[in-house]
Amino acid sequence: MTLQTVLVLRALLEHPTREFYGLEICAAAGLASGTIHPILARLEDMGWVESRWEEIDPHEKGRPRRRYYQLSSDGAEIARDAVRRAEAKRARYAVPRPGFALGGA
Repeated sequence: MTLQTVLVLRALLEHPTREFYGLEICAAAGLASGTIHPILARLEDMGWVESRWEEIDPHEKGRPRRRYYQLSSDGAEIARDAVRRAEAKRARYAVPRPGFALGGA
């Protein structure tokens, strides 16, 4: 699991029953729109995330419709476990090992 995917999942897990639109997820995850949307599409294909289009008249609101994303009921539990495992794996690699010097020679 990539760090970017972990960041998107963490953003969604902050409020697992809430719907977020793309730019909210971008801000919460600290990632660009072009990064989060492919991740959200993959998570939706896997059944972890559900999405829906906002039902508004764009001309009346003066902006495009938003697509809202939310963790599915199974997806929230799976996401918690996946993030926990990914963070544990990263923590193992972040600890310097004896005899391993940073910075070269």
